[in-house]
Amino acid sequence: MDKILEGLVSSSHPLPLKRVIVRKVVESAEHWLDEAQCEAMFDLTTRLILEGQDPFQRQVGHQVLEAYARYHRPEFESFFNKTFVLGLLQQGYHSLDRKDVAIVDYIHNGLKLIMSCPSVLDLFSLLQVEVLRMVCERPEPQLCARLSDLLTDFVQCIPKGKLSITFCQQLVRTIGHFQCVSTQEKELREYVSQVTKVSNLLQNIWKAEPSTLLPSLQEVFASISSTDASFEPSVALASLVQHIPLQMITVLIRSLTTDPNVKDASMTQALCRMIDWLSWPLAQHVDTWVIALLKGLAAVQKFTILIDVTLLKIELVFNRLWFPLVRPGALTVLSHMLLSFQHSPEAFHLIVPHVVNLVHSFKSDGLPSSTAFLVQLTELIHCMMYHYSGFPDLYEPILEAIKDFPKPSEEKIKLILNQSAWTSQSNSLASCLSRLSGKSETGKTGLINLGNTCYMNSVIQALFMATDFRRQVLSLNLNGCNSLMKKLQHLFAFLAHTQREAYAPRIFFEASRPPWFTPRSQQDCSEYLRFLLDRLHEEEKILKVQSSHKSSESPGCSETSLQEVANKAAVLTETHCTSDGEKTLIEKMFGGKLRTHICCLNCRSTSQKVEAFTDLSLAFCPSSSMENLSFQDPASSPSTQDDGLTQASGPGPSKEPGVCNASAVAIACDSAVNERMVDSPDEFCCTEDTSVPNDSSKMLVNKDVPQKPGGETTPSVTDLLNYFLAPEILTGDNQYYCENCASLQNAEKTMQITEEPEYLILTLLRFSYDQKYHVRRKILDNVSLPLVLELPVKRTPFSSLSESWSLDVDFTDISENLAKKLKPSGTEEACSPKLVPYLLSSVVVHSGVSSESGHYYSYARNVTGTESSCQMCPQPETLAFSSSRNHLLGRESPTVVIEQDLENKDMSKEWFLFNDSRVTFTSFQSVQKITSRFPKDTAYVLLYKRQNSTNGLNGNNSTTGLWVNGDPPLQKELMDAITKDNKLYLQEQELNARARALQAASASCSFRPNGFDDNDPPGSCGPTGGGGGGGFNTVGRLVF
Repeated sequence: MDKILEGLVSSSHPLPLKRVIVRKVVESAEHWLDEAQCEAMFDLTTRLILEGQDPFQRQVGHQVLEAYARYHRPEFESFFNKTFVLGLLQQGYHSLDRKDVAIVDYIHNGLKLIMSCPSVLDLFSLLQVEVLRMVCERPEPQLCARLSDLLTDFVQCIPKGKLSITFCQQLVRTIGHFQCVSTQEKELREYVSQVTKVSNLLQNIWKAEPSTLLPSLQEVFASISSTDASFEPSVALASLVQHIPLQMITVLIRSLTTDPNVKDASMTQALCRMIDWLSWPLAQHVDTWVIALLKGLAAVQKFTILIDVTLLKIELVFNRLWFPLVRPGALTVLSHMLLSFQHSPEAFHLIVPHVVNLVHSFKSDGLPSSTAFLVQLTELIHCMMYHYSGFPDLYEPILEAIKDFPKPSEEKIKLILNQSAWTSQSNSLASCLSRLSGKSETGKTGLINLGNTCYMNSVIQALFMATDFRRQVLSLNLNGCNSLMKKLQHLFAFLAHTQREAYAPRIFFEASRPPWFTPRSQQDCSEYLRFLLDRLHEEEKILKVQSSHKSSESPGCSETSLQEVANKAAVLTETHCTSDGEKTLIEKMFGGKLRTHICCLNCRSTSQKVEAFTDLSLAFCPSSSMENLSFQDPASSPSTQDDGLTQASGPGPSKEPGVCNASAVAIACDSAVNERMVDSPDEFCCTEDTSVPNDSSKMLVNKDVPQKPGGETTPSVTDLLNYFLAPEILTGDNQYYCENCASLQNAEKTMQITEEPEYLILTLLRFSYDQKYHVRRKILDNVSLPLVLELPVKRTPFSSLSESWSLDVDFTDISENLAKKLKPSGTEEACSPKLVPYLLSSVVVHSGVSSESGHYYSYARNVTGTESSCQMCPQPETLAFSSSRNHLLGRESPTVVIEQDLENKDMSKEWFLFNDSRVTFTSFQSVQKITSRFPKDTAYVLLYKRQNSTNGLNGNNSTTGLWVNGDPPLQKELMDAITKDNKLYLQEQELNARARALQAASASCSFRPNGFDDNDPPGSCGPTGGGGGGGFNTVGRLVF
């Protein structure tokens, strides 16, 4: 029969005739044959299967072999023996190589035919050894796939025990050697199918023998981390990732990232190759593992690897977005890489040139999936442009391309950026590893206390959070300058863009510290603020003089001494012009005008002068409780002048020329203005009396005002402002020298604000010196802080906005001295001021019982002039002074209703608490209740932002695309400095992490380089807290 079959398949008879004869041969298998005939038939069919010249011959061989093996099983068992199979696997078959896939297929079918025979067990034992040998020979994907089919059907052939681990490891290595050189879709699909079969085999083995999983994964990492330039592991290894249980991510990544035996070069290679896996189609969870490894490296602060890999692979990941099969995973990884790379715009700018083409391509196809993808991509792009503003030439084409897609809110952008940074506490692995020292969840940067410098830190943070002022400072072109404004710009830029948790402002502190401030001792933050603004103002005037005169000196500015500043300022004052174009930045943002009018009650001659101010000092009303005072030992009190004004520590009145004697702190309940002469000289409107004394003591209200009992409603800032602007009778020791009368006379003094500032700075006069008892004291009275404040402004006669105002005063229920304070003038025409609305921007709080000790911290939020004022502020009403306490507090004013509406809105996320190096979220309710909760913590300096203002100082805004995040673009010099420092910070973190890893066995030590930060209450400074925890121990209450 074998001869007939052999002649038939090689004959030239028609194919249908051959099929009929083959069917007859198959049917004859049911008849009895002797052993020799069976062996001959098995040999012939084996030859047809393995060496058949065409598919018909191979098909005939399979059909006949299966038929004869079924009916003659003992004979086939004898033929398909251990020796025969071993020969096929080791030597091949005649001309057929042993690595030919046909041999594996033949053995696979043979096992199926003798599955019920006892001898199959011997074949299983043989194959357990042979498949391991074959895998070690690194078979091609096709042969490995066929072998995987065999082992999937006959798991008995898989090596057991220790050999199973070896087999899995060798199979992983084999996959790492897979390559597909074809670019045809058919061949690529076949290749993917082959790899999938092999990876499925490994998955089955891992499930059956879990002990093989970890060694297999170690082998995967060994392959992808190899630094051998002659070997590039196949991307086919990505097919294994989807079979790794996700529950093992945390354990495996921690093991890899903390293993001291894994070198940085190997880890870099591994991460790069894992990112390459994103191109493998159909592989699930590759993006999950890539991001997990990125986070794991960030958790152990190996930032060098992250930087290198991101810059090397970011463009490749972006290009994967073009391919639908791998697009979701690629976008996930791209988002994480960009959002976490926050120390430099370098990575984002690598993909910027490719964004527009990608967006246009996906917009044109109109598919729903493409639209959904573009929405996600647009959100990512907006986040990056917000974080790295200042590149309009790069971003304008992108903004135009994505203008039709929704833009995320600023709050959402900040949240995304804060959660994604390498130094973010939201890192899922951070809880398992060492805690990072990156930015807080607020995204704001603290300021390191350099030794009793909380007075500076609190003021700087308040100025930084004055959004319009910050933007103007950052927009200045100060290249080549070494001025104080340049240092402030540098400080603001770092606060906005550094990756550090807290920044050390050493250079700015040394440049801005008043000469009479003793280093490392507590100072008055209000005094520092006045000095700082004065220095910035005078410096800018000097620069304008130098520029206008085109001096022969170098146009670049250098560090200028206070004496030189004063001399130059004096020259400029004589030729001063009050137009907006001539104003300094300080004048534009903080400058206002105050007109003081004095009328002699004897001759009725009047005089008035207009003074410029940058802040108003508000004394407490006589009705305020004077029982709530804290006293200090007189021995520790500074010296005083005869007029009762307290002098701060330092050289005293011998200040530098041109600088206000800002060390004077007014007595409680006085109404003197602590305003400085910013640049305008005394201007008197009447020549009858032009000699108003400069001695501020002549301006003080009578100090013998009786104190009202406590228990009354908490005064508000509105009350103090009303008291400040109320008419005052100058009598007794405060009599006015009238030149017309040529003697001291009783007089009436009134003050009016004629020009309001963009930012209104209010200082509450809490520190005073009691001459009777010779003790220092602080007024600890709580003051209500209105969110909305209305400032009465009486425009000058030259202003078209000038309005008349009337005084409605009732004397019947007012005490004698308060009547003198509120008595109206009979010589001045009544008129009504315009009420200018302001929103509270920041509050500097003093914690303690003395100006020489305690602690400063600040509450602040971003307030700009672009917020809707019509909803925040009521229509202006006439400001009237009345003895009615409720009326004085404005309880019937719509301002109260407006504040309640504002509080009902979710504004808690807008407020921040800046406490040296610590920055946390807080709420306006916390600001309001701080003194009631911590009696020694009182509001001291307030910043209010004027509303209904266009603030068109330079015309730039975020809608033009130039200021993407609202802040102006940084100068290249600044951006380079920040990028350099951010890289340095990441390297420092990495070195610290390595040092901690080396010392892991030793006991950890908590070290706080930023000094004593404040825990509870928020104003505590040092172990005694709040300046009061240590009683009256002066040392214990000093700031460290």
